[in-house]
Amino acid sequence: MTELLLRLFVKDYKNSDSPAVRTRVGKMSGIVGILCNLLLFAGKLTAGILSGAVSVTADAINNLSDASSSVVTLLGFKLAAKPADAEHPYGHYRIEYLSGLIVSGLILVIGFELAKTSVEKIITPTAVDFSVLTAVILGVSILVKLWMAIFNTKLGKHIGSASLCATAADSRNDVISTAAVLAVGIVSMFVDVPLDGYIGLAVALFILWSGVGIARETIAPLLGEAPDEELVHSLSHKLKEEPEVLGIHDLMVHDYGPGRRFASVHVEVDYRKDVLDAHEMIDDLERKIKEEMNVDLVIHYDPIVTDDEEINEMKVRVDEALKGVHPNLAFHDFRMVRGQGHTNLIFDVVLPLELENKREEVRTAINGAINFGDKRYFAVLTFDSESFNDPHTR
Repeated sequence: MTELLLRLFVKDYKNSDSPAVRTRVGKMSGIVGILCNLLLFAGKLTAGILSGAVSVTADAINNLSDASSSVVTLLGFKLAAKPADAEHPYGHYRIEYLSGLIVSGLILVIGFELAKTSVEKIITPTAVDFSVLTAVILGVSILVKLWMAIFNTKLGKHIGSASLCATAADSRNDVISTAAVLAVGIVSMFVDVPLDGYIGLAVALFILWSGVGIARETIAPLLGEAPDEELVHSLSHKLKEEPEVLGIHDLMVHDYGPGRRFASVHVEVDYRKDVLDAHEMIDDLERKIKEEMNVDLVIHYDPIVTDDEEINEMKVRVDEALKGVHPNLAFHDFRMVRGQGHTNLIFDVVLPLELENKREEVRTAINGAINFGDKRYFAVLTFDSESFNDPHTR
């Protein structure tokens, strides 16, 4: 069904990296969500009024909230598609994250209100007239919500949307909550036990827990979470496919919303290569990354001396010293500045977060490795974060 709807209503739907396709997919999800949730709200509200069950009425209100969430999703994708302007030169793509955050806020509000109503029902229980019609309405609702959860999960994965994944999680929660309401309703038809309020409270707590989880997932990219590891490895692999690239470091990826990513990286190239040729190669690499991965990449050119025996020997000594401290330590940007009394070795050490307490040990190991014989070497170190460097990319 999802594939059919995509083919019918989303032009060029397989091109999931296209901003236009993302917008059309988001709009389709929003419209489907509004229609389905309004129908479910009407059916459950009728069943809740007829049966007098607070859990059924609360479930109906939850569907109304879901319809509102679908409106937010629809508006979010529409606004995110606005082109860049003077005030927002990187576009408006992060609005999609904000729409997911708003959805989580609505979920939390509904969960709180449901919990409040359920506690009142526990304190003052009332009779519930659960009928076969109510059971049928809830059963149909479960099937519809199950389909919506699958539908939005597939769409969310197809375009990599946190907002649609949040919507899918909300639909999944509704399946569980409605199933619980149906179960207690069926039990109440045969056993006179006031379970309505307790089940409503359990459903409310589950909704609250889900809302917190969705909020956490949508806040993370807004705060600047680490980039996707698969994307980083793919970028590294693409760059190192170029035979002239000797190594890369300081790869930084900035997320301005789904489908809108910028990156910068330092690329090491033999210093003997003609500068104009190196510049042309770098331009070609930037275009290749943009075309194949839809990432706007800026490359910094680092010329590396490769034919100096003294430099190469000192590199080997530094590498052995680092590996003696920990196998995950690495270095880059190695330069040698020769002076009258001593020689400076200037380079960056990639330090994993868990090895922050080994800075002095690293300094001692390096100084011990580079000072031999009569010549004096000073190590000028800069400790670099592993967050932007893979030790295996040198």
